[in-house]
Amino acid sequence: MTTLGVGMVGHAFMGRAHSQAWRSVGPFFAPPLTPVMTALAGRSAERAGAAAATLGWASVETDWKELLRRDDVQLVDICTPGDQHAEIAVAALDAGKHVLCEKPLANTVAEAEAMAAAAERARERGVRSMVGFNYRRVPAVTLARRLVADGRIGAVRHIRAQYLQDWLADPEAPFTWRMDRERAGSGALGDIASHIVDTAQFITGHTLTGVSAVLETFVPERPVPGGGTAPVTVDDAALFIARTDRGALASFEATRVATGRKNALRIEVSGSSGALSFDLESLNELWFHDGNDDGATAGFRRIVVTEPDHPYTGRWWPPGHVLGYEHTFTHQMADLLTAIAEGADPSPSFADGLRIQRVLAAVADSAASRRWVDIEGSD
Repeated sequence: MTTLGVGMVGHAFMGRAHSQAWRSVGPFFAPPLTPVMTALAGRSAERAGAAAATLGWASVETDWKELLRRDDVQLVDICTPGDQHAEIAVAALDAGKHVLCEKPLANTVAEAEAMAAAAERARERGVRSMVGFNYRRVPAVTLARRLVADGRIGAVRHIRAQYLQDWLADPEAPFTWRMDRERAGSGALGDIASHIVDTAQFITGHTLTGVSAVLETFVPERPVPGGGTAPVTVDDAALFIARTDRGALASFEATRVATGRKNALRIEVSGSSGALSFDLESLNELWFHDGNDDGATAGFRRIVVTEPDHPYTGRWWPPGHVLGYEHTFTHQMADLLTAIAEGADPSPSFADGLRIQRVLAAVADSAASRRWVDIEGSD
């Protein structure tokens, strides 16, 4: 097999980002499998048809189950709200389709467990799955992981992670599905805290073992287009501290009401002999401190992550020509296609997604009970 037929479910924000990635991965990365944008599934034939024409999909289905019946679809890409992830992913894997599922993996631990079990069953038949934590594929983040693994900052002691947005700071911002627990599972916790938990664990190689948390909803109801209001049943902000399996301390803050912050995902890792700092709003930069430098001139130095030997960047432009948010999805597709072609397990796996889901559940439990909560499966 030299091509891989892709069927995507959903065509809003994430659907557009994934479509861009499927279009660009072949020309720039020449993966061992060439993706074919075979079919786009959406409930409205009119809207899905318009999206398919704009985004480059060859055909349209109004029922995602039709993707599972098509011989020209070998991979299902799930870009829906979280309440649909489990049903689609389990059915697709059981039907022998590879699956890429957007994060967070599910809305509940039970759903994530079912998805991880389906992934393991499918894996035994050579069917692969991956959860879409795209910030792992920021070149500077992957470089940070490499530096930690190479021992450049020594033993990790502190992890400080933030994800700050302000799109809900205005109380008059309208109600969307992301504010409905039934559809989204949680608010800032699942939407963006899941990203910083995964990114922190990816960079350091540590896993979280326990948390102490608070959650807050600052605006309890939001206006609905056309009149009236709807109750907000998820959190606006999440704040928690954690310990890791290797003895590090960590702090996490995720909010969608941080006035003036648009998409500030920030990670700082302090080790016994150095430190790293990253900010998504300057995503081509990684700040590195080597604690072995001469004290008179020591300090953080900026690395512009655009060199050919930096992760992913050599496939794009000449040195110094920066990349953007959309490139992380292209990197994700390149890694996934390579893993499928090689019969390898893509990363992050559904098992990884399940571990993140257990962290989110522990945070919610801690906030509700006002106590320290150990994370299931972290022993």
